[in-house]
Amino acid sequence: MTLSFRTWVFAAVLAGATSAAWAQKTTLLVYTALETDQLKAYQEGFNKVEPDIEIKWVRDSTGVITAKLLAEKANPQADVVMGVAASSLALLDANKMLEPYAPANLKAISPAYKDKKNPPAWFGMDVWGATVCFNTVEAEKKGIKKPESWKDLTKPEFKGQVVMPNPASSGTGYFDVAAWLTLWGDDNGKGGGWKYMDALHENIAQYTHSGSKPCNMAAAGEYVAGISFEYRGNSNKAKGAPIELVFPKEGLGWDLEAFAIQKGTKNLAAAKKLADWASSLDAMKLYGKNFAITAVPGVAEPLANVPADYEKRLVKMDFAWSASNRERILAEWTKRYDSKTEIKK
Repeated sequence: MTLSFRTWVFAAVLAGATSAAWAQKTTLLVYTALETDQLKAYQEGFNKVEPDIEIKWVRDSTGVITAKLLAEKANPQADVVMGVAASSLALLDANKMLEPYAPANLKAISPAYKDKKNPPAWFGMDVWGATVCFNTVEAEKKGIKKPESWKDLTKPEFKGQVVMPNPASSGTGYFDVAAWLTLWGDDNGKGGGWKYMDALHENIAQYTHSGSKPCNMAAAGEYVAGISFEYRGNSNKAKGAPIELVFPKEGLGWDLEAFAIQKGTKNLAAAKKLADWASSLDAMKLYGKNFAITAVPGVAEPLANVPADYEKRLVKMDFAWSASNRERILAEWTKRYDSKTEIKK
């Protein structure tokens, strides 16, 4: 009887240990620049499909995440990079840091919104692009008319009333700079894009380390105009902020929130499952709640404060050029304008 009982206990313990081993979850370390208020919905969406894979997020602005990944090149820590600018992923790919993979729904993704190699090193999730958050209440007090163009922001009445993201730390800031150089010329620091930024700098009150912050500051009435992106502008206006969203007529800088697998990950199978989900129609529907354009066409529902022809207003961006010239452009920008950057706490 005793032996039988001991045998039963041993068998129960063994069964429990085996069950625990099977139930053990895989944890993916995911580096991201996604907005904090988006992470929960995306994680819950993924876990409906893959409940045994946990996501541990490491979140910061695009420039910080990009610098962190490059610093860790010799000893990679992340398994996945998700919701980071495609221009940054193109730079990582050039440094042979990404694991090419064709996710399950790749064919449905627009050719313009994915790496052209087969299999691709990265693919897009959604487009995020420029907007100016314009505080109508503060503008009326100061007698400032609503801008229609980027160049309107260089007018004397905007002096000390414009905030924008620092391109070294913010993906939003970098695509603004890249777009202006595309529109008006680079010429190694001598082109019209730099002349525009020289003039804009005269009116800048502060460069922030976040793409959202300029819109938040404008929404709070701290400044009249915050150069930001459409998700944050639409979100703040929907909450009742006294702002109008301005989409400058010369064209809008933009980038893709994109996905890639880190080369060398020890959790490749789980990383591929996250990639499959991130490319799926279900995931695109979640992205479409926040952004006007998803990488799979026709998924996003119209956003109340974003024009229906938003996609047609985007500047023709070259992510390979943005990646290969990033270091030079940021060095030139920092030399000229960094004196007005906020102190990072």
